[in-house]
Amino acid sequence: MGGISIAVVIILVLIVIALMLYNNRIHKKIETFNNTNQKIASLNVLQDFMDTLGEGTNVDDKIRKINEILIEKYEIKYSTIVVYDGVEYVIRASNVDQKHWETLRNLQSEEVFKDSVQTATPKYITVETENERLPYQKMEFGRAKCAMFFPLYVDNVYIGYWIIEGSKPHEFDKIDTTILEVVRNNIVSVLRTVGNQKIIENIVRDDQFSGLKSEEYLYGEGRRIIDKYTTSAVCLFRIINLEKINHDINRQTGNAIITEVAKQVAEGLSSDYVFVRYMGPKFAIVFSGIDVNGVGEFMKQIKEKVEAIEVEDPLAPEDAEEVDVASPKLNIVISTYYKGTALEGVTKKLEEYLDQADKNESAINYL
Repeated sequence: MGGISIAVVIILVLIVIALMLYNNRIHKKIETFNNTNQKIASLNVLQDFMDTLGEGTNVDDKIRKINEILIEKYEIKYSTIVVYDGVEYVIRASNVDQKHWETLRNLQSEEVFKDSVQTATPKYITVETENERLPYQKMEFGRAKCAMFFPLYVDNVYIGYWIIEGSKPHEFDKIDTTILEVVRNNIVSVLRTVGNQKIIENIVRDDQFSGLKSEEYLYGEGRRIIDKYTTSAVCLFRIINLEKINHDINRQTGNAIITEVAKQVAEGLSSDYVFVRYMGPKFAIVFSGIDVNGVGEFMKQIKEKVEAIEVEDPLAPEDAEEVDVASPKLNIVISTYYKGTALEGVTKKLEEYLDQADKNESAINYL
């Protein structure tokens, strides 16, 4: 009888061991599955990032949308991106109430994060009980109970940080920091990319004589208008005798010609068309959503209208018997722009044509 009992115990022990081994195997499979899902999710997030970068929105809107993607995809309670703008630290995106922004934009000065900034490594902090507050929290109490701080570097230069916060103690204990490191690197890539766009947006100027935006406007705000449509007609025209007017009469007359040409051309343009002073005697018009075949007749009318302009020398004495009069002559070239392609490539091609054309050519050409 005793032998049977021992045999039963041995069998039960073996069953328990087998179940433990099985459970351990299942647990590893679940971990592998979860890790795979997290990697797939990260790839999806990266794709969302790329899609956002390709949208025709301004830099601030892109960064805000990327922050929203992070919050949604990773189910983060709070996410804030802070970047140094050359003068101060600025919150570029956050879903935290603005009353806390002053604290959030100065975290690099907090003792708890200084080593993280210096070593370029993430920092995870959490409270142990609901009654505690995080070291950087001043007036707020209860909003966040844990936080993970990621310093942001571009080419080994510290540019700011990304901080995520949770509403429960130890909420990020089991979060995959490897994936978050990848996300952090993607944020840096995004900031680097949109930084170039921001430069273009910031250097746009209003031309003194024509009252038009400068060329850079085409590739920033203007492009957002243009890219509402699949194809558009791009037109560059040159006042071919502007240099001669400046030389033979004076520059003031040439400036008056620029002012009058811009005024006459702008009068016939839709608000969806983008008209800029491209450079010197050259102007650019993008007819958003219009086929090149529909632009030729319009530009013919514009050419006739502009070349009928007569501008008197503004420096001529009031009692002068004869006053020099100048009229502009245009050379025009038109091509097609396809959404998603290089708009600057199209304008460059048209500019090269105008620069290489005979100085006396005054026509409407298609490329």
